[in-house]
Amino acid sequence: MRIYPLFLWLARIMAILGGLVLTVLVLLTVVSVTGRALNGVMHLGWVESLAGPLAQGLLDAGLGPITGDFELVEAGIAFTIFAFLPLAQISGSHATVDIFTSFLPISANRVLMALWEVLFAAALIVIAWRLYEGMQGKMRYNETTFLLQFPVWWAFAASFAAAVMAALVSSFTAAARVWEMLTGASVLPEFGEVDH
Repeated sequence: MRIYPLFLWLARIMAILGGLVLTVLVLLTVVSVTGRALNGVMHLGWVESLAGPLAQGLLDAGLGPITGDFELVEAGIAFTIFAFLPLAQISGSHATVDIFTSFLPISANRVLMALWEVLFAAALIVIAWRLYEGMQGKMRYNETTFLLQFPVWWAFAASFAAAVMAALVSSFTAAARVWEMLTGASVLPEFGEVDH
């Protein structure tokens, strides 16, 4: 199927974006936890007595956790999860348990694969739709985060965009698996075998 490379490319772009966001979130968490730990150390009595002006200078400079770090992680991780779904879907990299299905004939396995792909695509479409509705609500009420005061709908918008891409790729894989079931042709690579 000539459209497969386009969906594979989209899935890879989303995974790269998800990886970049996840990397930033990990670094943010490391810096925040380190700052929180150092802040605690600077408040110890013996540290204040040994390095009083230095400790106080570091504290006055803002040594401590990053304000609103959990708000940023919460907003970013939802996007990251949805960003990785398209590549996992198109490559068939989701965890599977095939103890019973390994004994079934290929035709029965194709029916099962098509069924699960269609159900997964439907679930992602519903999730994208509900994220859109949630985003509309957050925009309507101008809801902001507690500490950073950034609009909550921004996180919903990022997650919605990634969920739409996941739903598109999943719909393609569902259509491809249904086609494989009906024709016996191989459209997508076997699970975990993505063309490079």
